[in-house]
Amino acid sequence: MDMGDDIKKNRADWNFSGEVAEHFVPHIKRSVPYYEDGHDLICYLSDFFCLKNSTCYELGSSTGELIRKLAVYNAHKPQIRWIGIDVEEKMAQKAKEHCKDIANIEIIRDNIVNFNFEATDMIVSYYCIQFVPECFRQALFNKIYQSLNWGGCFIFFEKVRAPDARFQDMMTMIYRDYKLRKGFTSEEIFNKDQSLKSILKPFSTDGNLGLLKRAGFVDIMTVMKYVSFEGFIAVK
Repeated sequence: MDMGDDIKKNRADWNFSGEVAEHFVPHIKRSVPYYEDGHDLICYLSDFFCLKNSTCYELGSSTGELIRKLAVYNAHKPQIRWIGIDVEEKMAQKAKEHCKDIANIEIIRDNIVNFNFEATDMIVSYYCIQFVPECFRQALFNKIYQSLNWGGCFIFFEKVRAPDARFQDMMTMIYRDYKLRKGFTSEEIFNKDQSLKSILKPFSTDGNLGLLKRAGFVDIMTVMKYVSFEGFIAVK
């Protein structure tokens, strides 16, 4: 099935392997509202948490767009260690190529569920955790909280479900209209929905807040929201 941007997947079989890495950037920029604005916001937020000797992580670093922007934005602090983690081999390869000229970026191919974090001042996840199986999410949030230094932050953006069926219908239709305006065909939109059945499992805003609070976070705020897309910051 054709997803647009030369990406083809089968029903209930979406993944980030194969040709997705080659076409990921233009596809995701068309698919996610304010995608680059979210990157910029995370860079601005990093001013408050990234110290000269910090270790900082991006979970699901894909092709390395965001972690590179963070390193460039914080280039006046060259001792920061930027570590990107992605489970897909081709994504990790693309990220390494994209970031090869920046010495303080390290890209690791690993599963974030199993990864052992060092003590860190900032962990970022940009539309990644919605693809982590639900049974592993609480343990992941617990590990993130435990790994953060006191005063460190977890910034994550997610697609979110609405609080009830009426609002979910509204959000779904508004998002489909958005994708039509961005040039996707009705068939491509339908095909993408079909392919995501088995993997995209977003929680509601309250569901994500519950994960954070059970992990130990108290200071939590929404920093960006557009219909079914929301960015959170949680400070330890």
